[in-house]
Amino acid sequence: MYKKEPHIQLTSEINTDSAIIMGDPARIDAIAKLMADTKEWAFNREYKSIVGTYKGKKILAISTGIGAPSTAICIEELNNIGVKKIIRVGSAGAMQPNINLGELIIAEGVVRDDGLSKKYVPEIYPAVPAYRLLKLAHKYKPEAIYGIIRSHDGFYVDDNESVEQFWSEQGIVGSDMESGILMVLGRKRKIETLSILNNVVLYQGDLAQGINSLVNGEDLMAQGEISSLKLALDILSDKELER
Repeated sequence: MYKKEPHIQLTSEINTDSAIIMGDPARIDAIAKLMADTKEWAFNREYKSIVGTYKGKKILAISTGIGAPSTAICIEELNNIGVKKIIRVGSAGAMQPNINLGELIIAEGVVRDDGLSKKYVPEIYPAVPAYRLLKLAHKYKPEAIYGIIRSHDGFYVDDNESVEQFWSEQGIVGSDMESGILMVLGRKRKIETLSILNNVVLYQGDLAQGINSLVNGEDLMAQGEISSLKLALDILSDKELER
């Protein structure tokens, strides 16, 4: 008898150790077009999931909604059903002026400026990806932007502009809301993790314009989204991970 997880509504019946997570449930439809033998599994709250194959590898794709809390719920429940490799594919805002729309930002580490990860471990605990997955990212996408990103909890705080300027001056390359909790939980639960982000907002650019452009599928960002999904699939299906 399979035990169903309460939020993602999945069980170990999915029979895979590899998952790609993404904030937007609509992105599940995009990744489904890149996979074979796809099967819809569940759609509860923000958690929409499919299982398919890519280069012969069985992979789960599931949405998490926005932010650390809903992402953590997903990761914890995926761990309960045997998932041990998780790549986040999401969107980011650039924190440096030389990063173009649709360019991929891959996190080598994360400034944990979210609230939830501090409930798991102190702030001095690092949030870093799994070396094997990061190495494979370099193999498939050496031209991506690699560096430290910042994960935060909100776009509309009163001092957001000055906070972003401060972190930009420290060399942070991009920002999102989920990578910090992903990597902290990955280390605690012995899950290999990586975060691949599609840049949708230029540094000091208009947030609303960038997000609306992503929703409307404008060319550069749409290409970046597909590129990020394909990279995650290439990494998780690489035979090197079977060793």
